[in-house]
Amino acid sequence: MRCFVLALVLPAILISPARADLRITRDHGGYVEEYKAKYERIRQNGERVIIDGICNSACTLVLGIVPNNRICVTPRASLGFHQAYYDKAYTFGIRVTSVEGTSDLMAYYPATVKEWIRRNGGLTPEMKKIKNGTDLWKIVDPCPGE
Repeated sequence: MRCFVLALVLPAILISPARADLRITRDHGGYVEEYKAKYERIRQNGERVIIDGICNSACTLVLGIVPNNRICVTPRASLGFHQAYYDKAYTFGIRVTSVEGTSDLMAYYPATVKEWIRRNGGLTPEMKKIKNGTDLWKIVDPCPGE
């Protein structure tokens, strides 16, 4: 009987997509294309994202790729924005701003993010951060129960 039940249940487990929340706690960013692909998979899978700490640089692309109603922030959340730059491994360790990359980032951000960036002097090489509070909540809703 166990084998029969297992034979019925196992295929259903293997076929049904696993849905899990992505909890961002300490993400300092990285390659933009990798983040685009990651967040596109999350969007397609219907997963939720909980920003529960640092989400800087390319991590913030989540705001433009995953639907806003599936993203929330805890009191520990912070978002950090800066201009895109080329991989320093190819520029002899020098940070070289990418105008094209920065334009690409801005194209993904929703209006609320663009407005915050504009109000805070635009994207620059220096990180500009939003921490817990009304500025952050204008962009992302607080997580229920947090």
